[in-house]
Amino acid sequence: MHSNAAALTRLLLTERRSLLRLAQRIVGSVPAAEDVTQSLWFRVQRVEDDPPIVNKRAFLYRLATNLATDHVRAATRHGKLFEGGDLPLDVSANTPSAETRLVDRERLQRLEAALEELPLRCRQVFTLRRIDGVPADEVAQRLGITLNAVAKHVRIAVRHCHARLQDDLQDDTGA
Repeated sequence: MHSNAAALTRLLLTERRSLLRLAQRIVGSVPAAEDVTQSLWFRVQRVEDDPPIVNKRAFLYRLATNLATDHVRAATRHGKLFEGGDLPLDVSANTPSAETRLVDRERLQRLEAALEELPLRCRQVFTLRRIDGVPADEVAQRLGITLNAVAKHVRIAVRHCHARLQDDLQDDTGA
């Protein structure tokens, strides 16, 4: 550690309470003053020996004042940037529209109907793999079938559901 940094660190430890009160007067709260004092400690650790600091106490208090002032400025900028207010009208909502929810509900009903058309074993495999997220080897073990059979049933179910949804889509558009 540089001699300026070491001397400033010793001085900071002895003057900590006064520095904390100074920072608190500027920033307005104890937690923010603690943050400033912590930042002061980190800043002091980086002080070089060249040029030598003649009045270390004055330097330390000036540094604390500057850090506290910077903290207030940053808080003010943050407050202006994130202050509550009316949202612009062109900001989209995260929730889907009523029309989108209705279309999605209809598609889900069509998918459920397509799944009901599948043979029982195929529907079981598809439900376990794609809806419940069960690993293929566990599905095979539960149902007493091979991994290839699991893959085959999933492939058949996906093709069937896709085809049924496409058929329903074409029926709706009149194509």
